[in-house]
Amino acid sequence: MGSLDTKPDTFATSAGDFQPLNADDVRSYLHMSVDFIYDYYKSVESLPVLPGVEPGYLRRLLQSAPPNCAAPFDIAIKELREAVVPGMTHWASPNFFAFFPATNSAAAIAGELIASAMNTVGFTWQASPAATEMEVLALDWLAQLLRLPASFMNSTGSGGGVILGTTSEAMLVTLVAARDAALRRSGSSGMAGITRLTVYAADQTHSTFFKVCHLAGFDPANVRSIPTGAETNYALDPTKLLEAMQDDADAGLVPTYVCATVGTTSSNAVDPVAAIADIAARFNSWVHIDAAYAGSACICPEFRHHLDGVERVDSISMSPHKWLMTCLDCTCLWVRDTHRLTGSLETTPEYLKNDASESGAVTDLKDMQVGIGRRFRGLKLWMVMRTYGAAKLQEHIRSDVAMAKVFEELVRADDRFEVAVPRNFALVCFRIKPWGAMVEGDADETNRELMECINKTGKAYVAHTVVGNKLVLRFAVGSSLQEERHVRSAWELIQKTATKIMKGKI
Repeated sequence: MGSLDTKPDTFATSAGDFQPLNADDVRSYLHMSVDFIYDYYKSVESLPVLPGVEPGYLRRLLQSAPPNCAAPFDIAIKELREAVVPGMTHWASPNFFAFFPATNSAAAIAGELIASAMNTVGFTWQASPAATEMEVLALDWLAQLLRLPASFMNSTGSGGGVILGTTSEAMLVTLVAARDAALRRSGSSGMAGITRLTVYAADQTHSTFFKVCHLAGFDPANVRSIPTGAETNYALDPTKLLEAMQDDADAGLVPTYVCATVGTTSSNAVDPVAAIADIAARFNSWVHIDAAYAGSACICPEFRHHLDGVERVDSISMSPHKWLMTCLDCTCLWVRDTHRLTGSLETTPEYLKNDASESGAVTDLKDMQVGIGRRFRGLKLWMVMRTYGAAKLQEHIRSDVAMAKVFEELVRADDRFEVAVPRNFALVCFRIKPWGAMVEGDADETNRELMECINKTGKAYVAHTVVGNKLVLRFAVGSSLQEERHVRSAWELIQKTATKIMKGKI
């Protein structure tokens, strides 16, 4: 086991010898890094999608204590290649179909690199005017591609947006704003009335919603998870929502917040936004749309109807890092009235006060998020839109949907399988059907075995979920390097593996 050398005489290097931003070193290190990235993208298709490593493997390959002495940068790159890459799950692989994609692009990588080099901390406009205004501009551009109402844009009205790290953050900050508004509306003194506040979402809503409700202080007993079923394709039923909200109001509770999802994680169900907004309006409840994945598709006119009714909601978030070619992390949140958000999140310590902020003419994005510090995320999003344009981004979405349709047709053509729920966007949920004397429970185990056998090959990676009390496999098209040949190859692997399982050869 190694340890740090703490003897004073070992630290004889003068301060002038250490130049961590030496321009020649920056150029050299980045050249080596770019070569690594180039080689990675050239080879990732041939790498096992899931690594065959055991927990704790990396500590056995790399030294356990931090080094005392400097080493050439190429040593770190060598260890990266030899120790880290073999333990990676390759989300960039064209054979990755397990989860909603984490898309990427040359423009996004370049934007992230430049933003990291500038290393700005744009908590206020004054801290970095260009970083703030770039983010505001990129958000307005994307809002226009989504055809969001002008009331959500920074350039008009009282609305605007902010780029956050994740959907969880978007839900949390809007929940806090809705909570505070409901407390004021109900005449509560401080937080005393929070036990009367209720929130609503379908049981298919992402699990992060129920987590952030807890973080925002809502009583778990007042978080309504409304059951869904096949009759609505697992979308939120407005009738059930109205019944739940009315029952709570009649009991003296305060309906506060409804989360509608456009593209649920399990099955890509789409909650009816307009109907939900109409019902929530009766109770003056905040409505938030979580369009983390499927929101990207809505830049295409043929998918935009899934956001119909957005003009009547209070906030909407979507994540370009999922399906719009912008690397992690990048979640865009728009609110119809930014003052409702900043009223709950604003902080003005003396050291951040400045004339620009106090003039009211600028946006200080720190007041629309949990923390104060923030990264220059707007640059990579702007670079993606500026480089590729709307037409190429739409082409990317349509190509993925077309490949998902190909897979869906292949599944339907094999009478051993079924498509478990109607396909939305680029996700296909499928399974082996019960056959012979097999009951549903046995079919679940067979499908789990199918998934595990496929994933062990390293040639493809699929995931599972449970919909309608049945275990189904999720096949999510969308990795940036995917082509139709990868989809067809994965299906051939699925078919061959299923045949072996059914013949008892596995």
